[in-house]
Amino acid sequence: MRQIVPVITKWVLVVVVSALSVASAVCARPQEKRPSQTAGVDNTKMGAYRALAELSFQAFQKGDSAAAAKLARILERTWDKGEEGGGERSLAKINNDLFEQIDSAMDAFIKPLIAYEKSVPDPAKVEAAYTSFLEKLKQAD
Repeated sequence: MRQIVPVITKWVLVVVVSALSVASAVCARPQEKRPSQTAGVDNTKMGAYRALAELSFQAFQKGDSAAAAKLARILERTWDKGEEGGGERSLAKINNDLFEQIDSAMDAFIKPLIAYEKSVPDPAKVEAAYTSFLEKLKQAD
């Protein structure tokens, strides 16, 4: 019986060390880097535009067309002021091709929302344009 105790102790020690090794390997694995946020808005160059687009799209999904249009217009004006005419650090100056791509994607998203009084926007097209706009914004972050 005395010989069994050291053998059991040895195996328990091997199991504990193995478990600790696995746990430390999992913790040391590189994690996906996410931008920091303040009040749910990414602290990135494109974070404010993304947040305005999200709010506008959420209002559209809830059926509040007036709020969606208002937020879409704020997005457009903020984008134009910040990235088209925003000086040397604006995207239009840094990477005009990417600026044009994002601007076009934004227009495809916001134009139907802003014109809601003239025609009811197609939800599938608005969602596709919204997704495309967010993908383009990622390229500028």
